[in-house]
Amino acid sequence: MSESQPAKTSHGMINARWGLVAAALLLQFSIGAVYAWSVFATALQKSHVFHLTKVEAALPFEVTIGMIFIGTFIGGRIQDKRGPRTVALTGGVIYGIGVILASFAQSHDQLPLLVATYGVISGFGLGLAYIVPIAMLQKWFPDRRGLITGLAVGGFGFGAVLTSPIAQAFINSNKDVPTKAFLPLGVGYLVLSLTGASFFRNPPQGYRVPGYTPAMAGRVVDSGKDYTQTESLRTPQWYLLTAILTLNVTAGISLISQAAGSATDIAGYSATAAASVVGVWALFNGGGRIIWAAFSDVTGRMIAFLAMLGLQGVCFLLLPLAHNPVAFFILGAVIYLCYGGGFGTMPATAGDFFGVRNAGAIYGLMIVGWSLGGIIGPQIVATLIGTHKSYGTAYTTIAIIALVSMILPLITKIPRKRQTVSEGYLGEVAGGTT
Repeated sequence: MSESQPAKTSHGMINARWGLVAAALLLQFSIGAVYAWSVFATALQKSHVFHLTKVEAALPFEVTIGMIFIGTFIGGRIQDKRGPRTVALTGGVIYGIGVILASFAQSHDQLPLLVATYGVISGFGLGLAYIVPIAMLQKWFPDRRGLITGLAVGGFGFGAVLTSPIAQAFINSNKDVPTKAFLPLGVGYLVLSLTGASFFRNPPQGYRVPGYTPAMAGRVVDSGKDYTQTESLRTPQWYLLTAILTLNVTAGISLISQAAGSATDIAGYSATAAASVVGVWALFNGGGRIIWAAFSDVTGRMIAFLAMLGLQGVCFLLLPLAHNPVAFFILGAVIYLCYGGGFGTMPATAGDFFGVRNAGAIYGLMIVGWSLGGIIGPQIVATLIGTHKSYGTAYTTIAIIALVSMILPLITKIPRKRQTVSEGYLGEVAGGTT
C-alpha cells in the first residue's frame, strides 16, 4: 500500500479514514503501555534482587518520557516530508526492541542497563511513533479536529488498561526479577505497533470532505495562515501552549509515577488490587483524551485547559486524605481524566493556532512539554514522599502548581492570522487576539 495516492475525493475514501483511526489506536495502545510503569516501580522496590529506592525506581520512566521529545521532534519533521508509515514502523520497532532488551537487566547493578534500554531506546521509539497518527489524522479529519485528535491519542491512554494486570501476572511469576516480564510484553508491543503502522498514509493532494465548509466548522477555520515550525517559534503562543502542556503533564504524571504505591500506602490496597486500579485508571486516561477534546470543540480549548488544571489541583489537595478506597479511586480517576485530556486537546489547539500543514513538526517540538513535565513531576513527588512516605507534602505541592497554572489559559490567545471568523474562538476567554 503506497503512502501517496492520486488526488481524488470520494465518499469511499471518507469512510476509509475511519480504518486509519483503528490502525492508529492499535499503535497507540502498544506504546501507551508505558503508563503501566508504576506496577514495575513497586515490584522493583520490593524485589530482593533490585531493591530500588523510590527515586531509582522512577528513573527509567523519567528517562523514557524525557526521550519522547527527541523522537517526536525528529519523527514530526520526517513524517511531514516523507509520509507517516515509515516513521511509525521505525518507531514501533525501536520501542519494542528497547522493551525486550530491558528484560536483560536483572539486578540492582544493572539499573543503568534498564535506564538505557527501557528509558533511552524505547523512549525514543515511542516518540517517533506517537507523533505520527496525531498529525496524520488531523489531515484526514479537518471537520472533527478536536474529537479525532482525542481518538488519535486515546489508545495511548488505554495502553495500561490491559498491560497493568498482565504485567502484574508476569511479575508474580518471578517477583525477584520483575524485569523478565519485559520480554513477552516487548514481543506483544512489536506485533501490535507494526500491524497498526502498516496501514498509515496521508490523504491525497486536494483531498476534501464532502459537505464540509471550513468557515462554518468548529470554532476556528482552516483558511487562516499555515505557520511553519520556525514561524510558530517566533510567536508567544507557541511558548504559552507548551507551558500549559508542561504543567498539565507535571500534575498528572506525578500520580501516574506513584500510582500503585500511593494506592497501597494511602488507601490500603493490596499490590494486586493496586495494579488493577492502575489499569482501570488508564481507562480514564484514555477516555479523557476523547472527552476533553470533544468538549473543547464546543466550549473552546482554553476553557477546557482551565477546567483540567483546576480539577487536578483540587483532587491533589484531597488525595492524601482519601484513606477510603472508593474516595481515593474517584480522585485518582479525575486526575487521570484531566491528564489524558491535555494530550487529547493540545494537538487540536496547536492545529487551531498554527494550521495543520506542518502539524507534525510544530506539535512534535511542543512535546518537549511532555518530557519536561515527565521529569519534573516524578522527581518532585519521589523526593518529597521519600522514605517517610510524606504524601501530604508531595501532593499538596503538586496541587499548588496546578492551581497557579490556571493563569496561563486565561492569557493565551490565538494568533490574529488564524482568527479568520469573528468571535469564533476562545478569544471569548482570553479577551481577543494578538
